[in-house]
Amino acid sequence: MSLTVAVAQFGPGEDKAANLRTIEEHLRSAVARGARLVVLPEFSVFTAPAMDERFVASAEPLDGPSVGRLRELSAELDLTVVAGVNEVADGERIHNALVGIQDGEVRAVYRKVHLYDAFGYRESDRVMPADPQEAALLEVEGFAVGLQTCYDVRFPEVSRTLVDAGADVLAVPAAWAPGPLKEYHWGTLLRARAIENTAYVLGADQTGPTSVGHSVVLDPMGVALAAAGEQPGVAVAELDRARLEQVREVNPALRLRRYRVSPAD
Repeated sequence: MSLTVAVAQFGPGEDKAANLRTIEEHLRSAVARGARLVVLPEFSVFTAPAMDERFVASAEPLDGPSVGRLRELSAELDLTVVAGVNEVADGERIHNALVGIQDGEVRAVYRKVHLYDAFGYRESDRVMPADPQEAALLEVEGFAVGLQTCYDVRFPEVSRTLVDAGADVLAVPAAWAPGPLKEYHWGTLLRARAIENTAYVLGADQTGPTSVGHSVVLDPMGVALAAAGEQPGVAVAELDRARLEQVREVNPALRLRRYRVSPAD
């Protein structure tokens, strides 16, 4: 059993219509290369250079026109899509949300739990953190795909919770801000999550100027199956069920561990 997947990276701006056109181009490119699942970046429909009122003003409900267009593309292309959107919350803040769209319908929603209040940035000024929630999973042709967002990858319990719920694949949309050692952190953390969970990892990042790019598909041993550099583009790889099972047999870390994850008070 296998599944062809893609991570698509680009630099979304403040023009939602233009961003959706770029998304469509990437989705069509991925489908032409055999992809059945495409992971897009965090905030892929709208991004501004600073976390300010523009994110709130541009936010939509999940039944709004932007997600509606993604649903149309999913149905037309017979494709599962994971994308980051800024969702209406309380009028002053938004949810940093992921939607998992399949057969033209929203099948999974994840709202970011760990906000990026680090490295001089204050995501919580405009984003409402979600409480730890039930694992957001999508079933894609025999593979269970778990959803998490960007800064969440610095908290290994997020990935472990998804794997405990049955995830074989971790989808990690991101807008990974540049800075000293940040590219190193991005690559290292993704690889660690793959290795410790013996899971495939699909890291889809925005490109410059606001993010570092370097989207990647990693296998359960942390081997890069496909990757992109700093430019917009699509990286495609095949996930293999036999490889997953072989790695989990050779390295039975999930069976041998003696701790469990539970939400903080």
